Amino acid sequence: MSFFIRHCRLGLAFLACLAGAASVWAQTPPDLASRIELHPFSSFTLTDSQFLQGDAKATPVTLGGELRFPAAPVAGAKLPVVIIVHGSGGNNSGQDNWARVFNQMGVATFMLDSLSGRGLTQVNTDQERLGRFNMTLDVFRAQEMLAAHPRIDAERIALIGGSRGGAAVLYSAMRRFQKMWSPNFKVVATFPLYASCYDHIDEDTDVIGRIHGFSGEADNYVDFRVCAAYFKRMKDAGRDVELDTLPNVHHSYDNVLSKVEPTPLVGAQSQFKCVTREEKGVLVNQETKQAFSYKDACITMNPNLGYSPDATAKTIAAVTGELRGVFKLP
Repeated sequence: MSFFIRHCRLGLAFLACLAGAASVWAQTPPDLASRIELHPFSSFTLTDSQFLQGDAKATPVTLGGELRFPAAPVAGAKLPVVIIVHGSGGNNSGQDNWARVFNQMGVATFMLDSLSGRGLTQVNTDQERLGRFNMTLDVFRAQEMLAAHPRIDAERIALIGGSRGGAAVLYSAMRRFQKMWSPNFKVVATFPLYASCYDHIDEDTDVIGRIHGFSGEADNYVDFRVCAAYFKRMKDAGRDVELDTLPNVHHSYDNVLSKVEPTPLVGAQSQFKCVTREEKGVLVNQETKQAFSYKDACITMNPNLGYSPDATAKTIAAVTGELRGVFKLP
């Protein structure tokens, strides 16, 4: 009898384990990817002047990124995708969180990496290690690669990026740059977050698609007022653009692992106080009338970062709401 009871108990324990496992499986988070692919693509490492002048005599580089498919894609259906572009510090919890948000919507994501293939981990402390417009070129190349992917719908590609990545996606919307670098480039929506805007780039109001930006008014890494002026120029030119400025919100406000209280990013360089314009294919510091450099006196140090749960939630709600419309999701 004891043998029977013992084995009955073991059997019940086994069944309980199976039931527990089934329960855990049923509660699997819907933001998990059903498939992850790592894709290389070709780009260039060039100076800002080379990019602005369309000079492709630059150093070839192979970059990569992570393509994540949502948990329950419709069999045989091509998926919309959002290209996620990091800032000067590389991919972090902010980009990972956006990937999970979009995957949960049933949207694929491509988390671009503009640093590793160039032998870099960050450029916060030395911004001149990578020209500002390199990442715009990387966006073009990533879009071209994804548009050719058999499981991606080339008519439903969108962009989101923060800081340097915000500038990269913002300026990829310019027709002038598309004609020079990616004539078939097409996206349906662009979301630059706390982007570093320029005071003037030639033909910068001739843009494509919907552009909805988000900037913190307390940001001392980039000046939201420069972006506000740029968005006003685009809007006055009849473009479909909108900029939400967020009171008391700091830079990198969607990085969920950052501290809520403003915290200096020690050693980081900022062009917050610089006035930069393009003149004849060169970025010029308007104070010195010379080519802009991160050695200029206007460069400031140690800007603040600060996570804002409320601003992050509002931004996610706005972005996902618009994507449901342009991607024609249920």
